[in-house]
Amino acid sequence: MVKHQPLQVYERQLCLSCLTGIYGCRWKRYQRSHDDTTKWECLWSFILFCTFSLLLVWFYFWWEAHNDYSEFNWFLYNRSGEWSDGTVPILAATAAGFTYIAFLTILALCHVAVGQQLNLHWLHKIGVTAALLTTVISVISVTQMWGEEWDVVWISLQATGPFLHIGALAAVTALAWLVAGQVARAEKTRFQLMVVLIYLSVLLMLYFIPLSITSPCIMERGSLKAAPTIIGHQGAPMLAPENTLLSFNRALQRNVSGLEADVTISLDGVPFLLRDRTLRRTTNVRRVFPQRQYDDASLFNWTDLSSLNAGQWFLKDDPFWTVQYMSTSERWLLGNQTVCSLEQMLKLAARSNRSALLTLHRPPSNHPHHHDWVNLTLDSVLRSGIPQQQVMWTVDSNREMVRKAAPGLQQTSVQKLPLDTLHHKGISRVLLRYNQASAQDIKLYNENNISLTLYWVNEPWLYSLLWCSGVPSVSSEAPQVLRKVHYPLWLMSPDEYCLIWIFTDLISFAVVLGIFIFQKWRMSGMRSYNPEQIMLSAAVRRSSRDVNNMKEKLIFSGKSHQTTSCWRLL
Repeated sequence: MVKHQPLQVYERQLCLSCLTGIYGCRWKRYQRSHDDTTKWECLWSFILFCTFSLLLVWFYFWWEAHNDYSEFNWFLYNRSGEWSDGTVPILAATAAGFTYIAFLTILALCHVAVGQQLNLHWLHKIGVTAALLTTVISVISVTQMWGEEWDVVWISLQATGPFLHIGALAAVTALAWLVAGQVARAEKTRFQLMVVLIYLSVLLMLYFIPLSITSPCIMERGSLKAAPTIIGHQGAPMLAPENTLLSFNRALQRNVSGLEADVTISLDGVPFLLRDRTLRRTTNVRRVFPQRQYDDASLFNWTDLSSLNAGQWFLKDDPFWTVQYMSTSERWLLGNQTVCSLEQMLKLAARSNRSALLTLHRPPSNHPHHHDWVNLTLDSVLRSGIPQQQVMWTVDSNREMVRKAAPGLQQTSVQKLPLDTLHHKGISRVLLRYNQASAQDIKLYNENNISLTLYWVNEPWLYSLLWCSGVPSVSSEAPQVLRKVHYPLWLMSPDEYCLIWIFTDLISFAVVLGIFIFQKWRMSGMRSYNPEQIMLSAAVRRSSRDVNNMKEKLIFSGKSHQTTSCWRLL
């Protein structure tokens, strides 16, 4: 008697088990299915993809908004009255949510690649819904509170657009494997045509999208102008408490071209430097004058202001996460700063031969110097001994009087006015937020001898972009960072960019074409394969994993009673 025993022995497919188990909690073989995905699960797959796309944009927004984190925290402080770094929890939650949704999206694509039915587990559905709702609410909230910050996305695309294009093209090219597999496995010609047309439309759009990408850094190297000069906003507030003499000294050590400060008038008519309406954030007024901590800072006289400590808050709050890198002696110096007067700052700028950019805040209506605040500030400027041509004056109120009393001052506008108006008012400089000046505005101002300063520029990518745009000067809270940028982060000629674009498109097209041909050959070979030949063959052979999830062997045995039992079962 021939002693052999046909048995079915299943392979342990750990990767497939983990794939279907993590995504849909289908850990057993019999729970898997190659059937078509239901419409309900297709809807959840679409929701997952939309959530991934929205989180991708949201994450990119917060990554590029790093330039304005301090502005966002200051905005929150003005609303809540308490200082906290609100960007940390937002960025951490965004990174965690994006990682989770991206992981689910990759698992879904892997299901499509191996032909498994999509069946998202209900716990993941709750997670996707929570991520989607949280992101939508966050986008709406930021749009209402900080809507102008969305401009950073379009500005940053000028710096990242060419590289994002290459990344997107690589991702879509990689998806050709899934698309070609779906087309090769599909039996309906209409479905095949629809999938191919959609994919080719997206691919062609990416091939030609560089025609719409414009960046100042795509230029001839010989056309690059001198680097923008850097004005230290509030000194160097990342290295020392803002608007203190130590902060201004730290900025001068970084070779800034000027100092920018916010000026307020005290009760007895002394101009001093403060950005906030109250003294709560940057001084120890809560301990020294607890009953007056919510009073307007301009309602304190200079004697009281001089008695306050303006450095301990920096050590306590560490607003820029820099205190931990400072020595004990530096911390002692930081913690013993006082409120700085305008005259002290101007004398320091005069000794260093640096310019001064002044932003004035008018006292409230019940202030004794509500009407003569401009005169008091101008007197401090003239009394300090700084040359008039080194002072940038931004106040519109009584500008004609100021021009007559101090004709050497650089009259500066904080509004984007027509050229005729600027020339009529004798304004030679314009101070704008970096998102308020387009490339055309920058070119127009340069051609008409209007010096443009953009604030606040803290990130190297933005500084590089403005450098390529021809901006003459920027105001920054991080002069120590920008001083390390000796050349734009990237710069290429139009011919070089065109060559990279065409070369990338050709490689992508060749890879996509090769993938479609290989997938068609591969699937046609599978269709012609006869699994019965494996079952009837005397040799021990493995079936393809793509055709079957099961392995069959002919196992020879010397036990006849086992053979008889097997035949009875059959």
